[in-house]
Order: sequence, then C-alpha cells, then structure tokens
Amino acid sequence: MKLYLNDVGLLCAVGNSRAEILKRLLSGDRSGLVATSEFGFPAIVGQVTGDLPEIDSPFYACRNNQLLLAALSQIKPTVDSMIAKFGCHRVGVVLGTSTSGVRNTELALAGALSKQFHYKQQQMGAGADFLAAHLGLTAPAYTISTACSSSGKAFASARRLINLGVCDAVIVGGADSLCSLTLHGFAALESLSTGYCKPFGFHRNGINIGEAASLFVLSKEPAAVELLGIGASSDAYHFSAPDPEGTAVITAMQLALNDAGKQTDEVDYLNLHGTATLLNDAMESKAVNALFGSRVAASSSKGMTGHTLGAAAALELGFCWLLLTDNEQGALIPNINDDELDSELPSLNLAQQGTTLGRSITVCQSNSFAFGGNNVSIVIARV
Repeated sequence: MKLYLNDVGLLCAVGNSRAEILKRLLSGDRSGLVATSEFGFPAIVGQVTGDLPEIDSPFYACRNNQLLLAALSQIKPTVDSMIAKFGCHRVGVVLGTSTSGVRNTELALAGALSKQFHYKQQQMGAGADFLAAHLGLTAPAYTISTACSSSGKAFASARRLINLGVCDAVIVGGADSLCSLTLHGFAALESLSTGYCKPFGFHRNGINIGEAASLFVLSKEPAAVELLGIGASSDAYHFSAPDPEGTAVITAMQLALNDAGKQTDEVDYLNLHGTATLLNDAMESKAVNALFGSRVAASSSKGMTGHTLGAAAALELGFCWLLLTDNEQGALIPNINDDELDSELPSLNLAQQGTTLGRSITVCQSNSFAFGGNNVSIVIARV
C-alpha cells in the first residue's frame, strides 16, 4: 500500500514557517543558536522565537503543546479535509517526544508557575491527547518516547495504523521543548558543547540542545511526497554511548532501503544524525561510509537547529520534505560547523554551502539514533 506525506508544519530555531526554514537552512544560518542561562548555567541552545498560540485548558497549557498547536496551524486545512473525508473516528495521532511539558513541572517546583499547573502537562502522552481533544478526534492517539528516535518511530507506528485498516489518515510527528532536565542531563554526561556545536568537525565536543515541533499528515491520498521505507534496529550496546562499529545503524539504514525498494546509489541526499559528539560522529561516519561509500551527498542540520531530541527525527524528515517539494535546482542543506572537518573520520560527501545537484532531488533518507542503541532510518521520495 502506498502512503503519502500530504503536508507538514514545522517550527525550530531557524524559523516558524516552511519558506523561512528552507531559506535559512540553505544559507547555513546559525543565528537560531543562542546563548542562555535560563536553565541554571550558560549554554548555547536552539530556541523557537516569536509568539506561540495560547492554550486555555489547564490540563494542556505547556510550551510543548504550544509548539504542536503552532505546527498544526500550518497544516490545518489538510487536516480538516482529512476529517471531512474520513471522519473523526478514522484520523489518528501518533507523536514522539522526550520532554513533553516537563518544563512546567520544573517551574512549578521552583514556585515560578501559577496555579494553572497540572501534572498532565508533563505526561509523555499529553501532546497526542491534546491534539486529539483539540480536533475532536476519536481514533487512536498516543505518544512514543524512545529518546532521540521517538518521532521517527512514530512514523512506523502511524504507517501500521493505516496498513491495518485502523485509520485512514494519521497526524504524525513530534515536539520537544527546552528544559533544565535535558540540559543538566547532557551536561552530566559531558555531552554538551562548550560553544557552538561542530558536526563532524575536528574540534567537536558535544551537542547544542534545541526545541522544535514537526507535524505531518500521512495518508493513502496521493501527494507530492511518498513515504517509501522505514528501518529500525536496537543493539542495546550501552545506555548512552553508541556501538563504535555502527553495525545496528547500518542495519537500520539497509532495512529502510530494502523497505523502500531502493539501492544506495538511488539516494540523492542523506540527513545525518550528526550530533557533534565525539562518539556519534565517529560511529555514523563509519556506518555511512560502509554502506554508501563517499558518494551520497550528506549533512547534519543540527549545526543550525541544535539537537531537538525527541522531535529531531520528524523535524529532519520535514527538512527532507522541503528539499523534495520546493527545490528545482536540488540545493542541499550544508553541513555547518565553522570548523575544519575531522580528517580521521571515514570519508563522507558532506555538502557545503551553495552545493546543488543541478536537478530536482528525488530520494532522501534521514537517520536518527537514540540512547540504548535505538535506531531509525526513513526514506521518502518525490512522486
């Protein structure tokens, strides 16, 4: 059964609309990464700016759900058309997150939040519950939380709902918002960058955490972009460190290609997980080189957005969607790190600013890897 990505709504550090995001990504704009001490110590974060929609319900009033609501507003006509065609009982919601509204809990414990606080704001399932309630949907609505692969795994689950005949369309994606829990957690792991992150750079020393929301409409209704393949693996090598051999990562990428019916030489662009930690970039370089060689154009977009954790897979798949739909010259997202490349890493064809294919991009693949060796890779294509 062919499934299509009918629409997408995106917010992240490089913009609050699809046009703005694509423009700033292609120009290598890092201005969305900003210095802050809001979370207890100085750090560089990727922060969404501008006004977000208000939420009246005390059950759902948190920044994570505000990000979701803003993303939903970008795809609302498509969502409404799906509800009108299939009914509210046939449109599901599957999201990924690693934070939900935990920032509200932090503020409440510090006495800095009004009486509007409710524990449900931080529950992992709150985002899916919120969107379903907001839209009056009665089909399955739930959230997956597998750290940084969360919103990628959501696509596998959403596809299954449609293939099983449970839903005709699914709102699928994810959101994560900035909070002390994640910043202090990654600081404790010594995985935060001391400055701007440097994906695949010689002087890389950690991540910049970001926030984002990305929502797609997935359905059987034909559209410009098709969801071709999903591959997942789990190696359980270590709680937080990747297997340096990247064996399970290779498996996830190959399974996605197999599912898509594609060969490695048919992929035009690969969005790398590329967190800018010493271990991830070394492992991913090795895995990608082993499967693709150094042919496929690739980059990490996290040098501009930061690592948006549970939202990263859906966000970066959204970037691939943009490259496939509004990009006749095949412009590629550059690997921005303001650093020299690490020559000790296996060779990759990392896109530079201004690189184009000189033709439309046809097939994109995107990687996301999580704690515990929980990996996902997704292939989408221009129809």
